[in-house]
Amino acid sequence: MSPYTPVSLIQTAQGVELPIRAMAGASRNEISGVRNGALVVRITTAPEKGQANRAIVELLAKTLEMRKKDLTWIRGERHRNKCILLCEADLTQVEQRLSEWTDPQEDQ
Repeated sequence: MSPYTPVSLIQTAQGVELPIRAMAGASRNEISGVRNGALVVRITTAPEKGQANRAIVELLAKTLEMRKKDLTWIRGERHRNKCILLCEADLTQVEQRLSEWTDPQEDQ
């Protein structure tokens, strides 16, 4: 069995807290797995003037089928380790939507 670490999601009264490990300057915008309990998000934009943060919110909103205004920064806006609140989200639904990017591959 491989050492698989799931995303450390936290259900709160306001929604779900999602830890993120951001990697700017990638060749494409993508979710590339999990590292130390955080969702790894690669984005093409540079971390200047909030451009990278906007790209992260856009990618996550599309992936999680949420409105961008329902994703709120909790901490880490100027750091690669970030945390976003998915307002009024349900833990089970978020886990299900992220499973495509975070589940270990069976055929490897």
